[in-house]
Amino acid sequence: MSRQNMTKRMVIMLISVFVLFGLVFGFGTFKSIMIAKFLAGFANQVQYVATMQAEDTGWQPSLQSVGSVTAVNGASLSAEVPGIVDTIHFESGQDVQKGQLLLTLRENNNPAVLAQLQAQAALAAITAARDTKQLAADAISQAQLDSDRAQLAAAQAQVAAQQALIAETQIRAPFAGRIGIRQVDLGQFLAAGTEIASLQQLNPVYVDFHLPQQAVATVVPGQTVSVSVDAYPNVPFTGTVTALDSNVDQATRSIQVRAQIDNSKLLLRPGMFANVAVNTGAPQSFVTLPQTAITYNSYGDTVYVLSQGKDANGKADLIANEVFVTLGDTRGNQVAVLSGIKAGDQVVVAGQVKLRNGAIVAVNNSLLPPNTANPTPPNE
Repeated sequence: MSRQNMTKRMVIMLISVFVLFGLVFGFGTFKSIMIAKFLAGFANQVQYVATMQAEDTGWQPSLQSVGSVTAVNGASLSAEVPGIVDTIHFESGQDVQKGQLLLTLRENNNPAVLAQLQAQAALAAITAARDTKQLAADAISQAQLDSDRAQLAAAQAQVAAQQALIAETQIRAPFAGRIGIRQVDLGQFLAAGTEIASLQQLNPVYVDFHLPQQAVATVVPGQTVSVSVDAYPNVPFTGTVTALDSNVDQATRSIQVRAQIDNSKLLLRPGMFANVAVNTGAPQSFVTLPQTAITYNSYGDTVYVLSQGKDANGKADLIANEVFVTLGDTRGNQVAVLSGIKAGDQVVVAGQVKLRNGAIVAVNNSLLPPNTANPTPPNE
């Protein structure tokens, strides 16, 4: 190959390289310009958000817990002795009074044995009375009278024992309350201890729950308690703390607390799950927001507050600005804001993920997040 041809080829290769570099860097510059224009257009794009006005709300400091409704008096009724069911004197779900006869077992020969023992006691009483008169006439010794009196006492004790045995075949209500579903039938043989029915005193009732051990310093008997149950989500129940357990559970470091709740309408039933709030101080007032309005960050919690401003073209519009806030306690869907915003500020509560400082926004409140102190989500 001649020197002239080699020179031509090198020139062509250099020209190709220059063209290739020009295309690459030219395209990169073009791409950068297009991305910048796209971002600029996106920055000027109106973002739709949902907003709420921050407002002052009464805030009752409280400790939250969950617990169970318990009857002040509750018992599973059963017989002390075995036997066959002879009569049933109650209906399932009936309200009964203390001492009311509920069920009797077949007595068998118990009445006959009682009659025999009563006759022996009566004879012993006659003998003792006659010997008392004879002792006064010096007809018998004091030892004989003492023996007669001992026999009388023994006979009377046997009568009392038989009467107690007969009483054990009669099941009576130990306290006033509502009896549950009957578990036995006529003619059924009952072993001792077999459940007949449940009896519960429904007014008042207890609510037992647990609180962290720190509550020992703030919770005392007499404090007000608010209770809600899923069965009646819109019905408030109130009561008072009656007792704290004498020890803290070593496994959970919590203490059991008992509150007494008025249940005059008989809505609460033992065994119900209950949400409990114990009021621990005087009511206060805080600016509150839905918890969805807060953007939680490691460097601080923020919200977006709307204000009147101008876009890049000088047109008046709504502008979103990020504001740092200090948060307090939460209750339900709400959170207390201690600093950063004031009552009346219009705060973004949905759609803030796509915002930045100075973003232009439009308000669409067709779907707002929940903002209640006592949410009651449906069971699904």
